[in-house]
Amino acid sequence: MFELTILGSSSATPAYNRNPSSQVLNFNEHYYLIDCGEATQNQLNRYKIKTVRIDYIFISHLHGDHYLGLVGLLSSMHLKGRIEPITIFGPPPLLEIIEIQLKYSETQLRYPFIFVPINAEKEEIILVNDDVSVQTIIMNHRIACTGFLFTEIKKKRKLRPEKILEYNIPVVEMNGIKGGKDFTMENGTIILNEEITIDSPVPRSYAYFSDTIFTPENAIKIKGVDILYHEATFMHDLLDRAKETFHTTALQAGQFAELAGVKMLLVGHFSARYKELEPLLQECRSAFENSFLASEGTKFSV
Repeated sequence: MFELTILGSSSATPAYNRNPSSQVLNFNEHYYLIDCGEATQNQLNRYKIKTVRIDYIFISHLHGDHYLGLVGLLSSMHLKGRIEPITIFGPPPLLEIIEIQLKYSETQLRYPFIFVPINAEKEEIILVNDDVSVQTIIMNHRIACTGFLFTEIKKKRKLRPEKILEYNIPVVEMNGIKGGKDFTMENGTIILNEEITIDSPVPRSYAYFSDTIFTPENAIKIKGVDILYHEATFMHDLLDRAKETFHTTALQAGQFAELAGVKMLLVGHFSARYKELEPLLQECRSAFENSFLASEGTKFSV
């Protein structure tokens, strides 16, 4: 499973039943929480996402609509008896924010949390596990801000059962063959790996572009990803306002997706000035047809 659930799509403040930024990526029942605006824990409850399965939290930057729900979520996990560790990736000052709130509420979490500071001046891989690797992408925003590229770890090749029998391949050789090695028979004959294995599926990928001004040079970094989430705070008639606040318009988000050659574009982080979102979607689709609104509760799968 590779499924994204949108928890919040509003910028700056809640508006029209839209909540501040948050979403969760489910990969094989391991949950990766991306940003944590206010009401995130309410949204997790609403969409029946078990917080005990969240092992990693990624905070893009320190504007309140992207992290003000974090300490409340951590506290609720504590009250529910969580004992498993959790890892939080975010700007270095976020650790002080968490610790000072826990200090003055005299809260000692039952579970350990590991804090990994993000370098907003250098793109790097910040997590690799059995499921995914996560790389930062530097956004161009008013304060230090990063996006995240989630890429599935490519699985080993699969042995073809009929070839195991045909060439009498011993168990001790199988792991190496799955890793790409050829097989040498007792008489010295070399059987090419391609004949006895099947390649694993192409790894799936998801790119999260948080708050940023239109930055076309970033497109090459996510070329061909399955799903791109890109902020689209304003419509293009407010381009000057978008530039002033270091945000992107819906048209620019579509243009960026076209440049990057992505398969699907999701747009969110909508300004509270827009009650109806369909005009933003249509503007986005004028540049990139396979675009969708990142609306609360919507799920997208690869």
